[in-house]
Amino acid sequence: MIDINKNIGIGRIERWLKWLQYKLSKKQFLLIASILVGLSAGFAAILLKLFVHYIFLAATYDKLSNFRFLYLVLPGIGLLLTVIMSRYFFKHKLTKGLAQVHAAIAKKNSSMPNNLIYDQVLTSSVTVGFGGSTGLEAPIVVTGAAIGSNFSRKYKLSIKDRTLLLACGVAGGIGAAFNAPIAGVLFALEVLLLDISITAFIPLIIAAASGALITKIILHDGILLTFSLKETFDYTNVPFYAVLGLLAGLASVYHMRTFLKIENLTQRLKGGVYIKVLIGGAILAALIFIFPSLFGEGYQSIKILADKDPRSLMDNSLFENFNKYPWVVLCFTVVVMFAKPFATALTLGAGGNGGNFAPSLFVGAYLGYSFSEALNLSGFFNLPVNNFTIVGMAGILAGIYHAPLTAIFLIAEITGGYTLMIPLMLVASISYAVSKYFEPFAMDIKRSVKKGEALTQDRDKNILFSLKTDEFIEADYPLLHPEDHLEELIEILAHSSRTVFPVINENKELLGLVWLDNVRSVMFKPELYQDLTVGELMSECKQTISPQDAMEQVMHIFETTNQIVLPIVENGYYRGFINKSTIFSAYRKSLKINTLD
Repeated sequence: MIDINKNIGIGRIERWLKWLQYKLSKKQFLLIASILVGLSAGFAAILLKLFVHYIFLAATYDKLSNFRFLYLVLPGIGLLLTVIMSRYFFKHKLTKGLAQVHAAIAKKNSSMPNNLIYDQVLTSSVTVGFGGSTGLEAPIVVTGAAIGSNFSRKYKLSIKDRTLLLACGVAGGIGAAFNAPIAGVLFALEVLLLDISITAFIPLIIAAASGALITKIILHDGILLTFSLKETFDYTNVPFYAVLGLLAGLASVYHMRTFLKIENLTQRLKGGVYIKVLIGGAILAALIFIFPSLFGEGYQSIKILADKDPRSLMDNSLFENFNKYPWVVLCFTVVVMFAKPFATALTLGAGGNGGNFAPSLFVGAYLGYSFSEALNLSGFFNLPVNNFTIVGMAGILAGIYHAPLTAIFLIAEITGGYTLMIPLMLVASISYAVSKYFEPFAMDIKRSVKKGEALTQDRDKNILFSLKTDEFIEADYPLLHPEDHLEELIEILAHSSRTVFPVINENKELLGLVWLDNVRSVMFKPELYQDLTVGELMSECKQTISPQDAMEQVMHIFETTNQIVLPIVENGYYRGFINKSTIFSAYRKSLKINTLD
């Protein structure tokens, strides 16, 4: 049997890396690893972009362009193929979005399955390539994270280093997807909410630069989202940018809530997965029939808006004959902007794979264009539509992902300069503040945070999420019964360092507690040893907790009761105690592990 790995040199590379790991220090090997992970994530992003690009070209071949209704069935075909691939080839339920990356970090092991390296690329490329109204960036992030996680596991690195390489994969993927290395680094920090020291920045920077370099060499501008600024920044337009930031924040909230509601409705459809594909594909086809620019990622239509040619967006639509009326074109773009979250939610809810990164840029571009064009059509203003279209993307991206720095530098990098830095900062920060006020958590992790499976911006909550109550149960406390005499209790006290003792019945139900303080006044009175019983000395147990209680809730009970230990009861039966000092020790240890350096 032919050894494929040997023939293509993978085995030789692995042996070389093992040798390097043995010869180099840990930090030196991490730098090598960050380059390899960044390059691998970059290659995955390039493969995905190319795959989608050529599927899209084949699916929309010019000679078929007269068959307008072909565009209506292609997204449904993409959904069907995605479902078939996940069920029969990969044989597992398809996981979508960034929640799985957050869950891996929140569990403090940063481990991700091997299959995420390839199934995200293949399924999302089919979904988006055939016209699914979603984006590729979330699958790219998941793939990059899986590459970093599995590389570190292969070379038996620590959990802290595994988390760092997972983040390197994310930075390399985003850096490659947009040829924007700074945005890649910031995305890894802001969206993954890592607590990172200055020295850990170096591997992230190297990984993001490696991914972006590969993109620069292989991909051309026709595949990447790039813009050229046509007008410089005019400080007199600052008030309008501030208003755009406010609108972007509100639009972000609308997008998040609408998307989650429609996706939930689609997923709850009865009749099986193929019925969901049929219904979701049919509704998506109807939306694309009315608004053709909802077909696919939508980056081409963003470029059209930025180039001030919105009339072409109405080509092949029901309103094509009205494209000579500016106000009709404007209304068309506004309605498309509001329809985008419906189309994205249908695509993902009906079985497709993708994310909301591209849709957020799509909505932002449409918002920026519509806002500036509406003011210009009023006849009282002359705003630079190109600039507002570009800056609007940063507003929605910051609002949906709660990542203002990523939004600012991503748009700055894909426009090839920092001319719009001031309006980008203004719009992104205002949008983020508004969105954060109405929606405390970013859209991709909103559900996961409620389950304790994702990180938040509150470091204490993050650590408490990772600590499970049932892991801290101390069951070695001496057990008492109400009929036991003081003499037996004194004997137990003489051989125990505990200050509290549970009193149970024959069914192991907790009846009360005996505290050392309850015994002090009588423990040196031998005449009472046979007269007093534990039942007379025990106190009522005012507060118990369950092994299923979240650690945040447990700590709240500790604070409100001012206790140092609490009894644990499950289904009415005594299980043991949980100690506040033990939790604090675990908290300090987790805090140290969670800080990447």
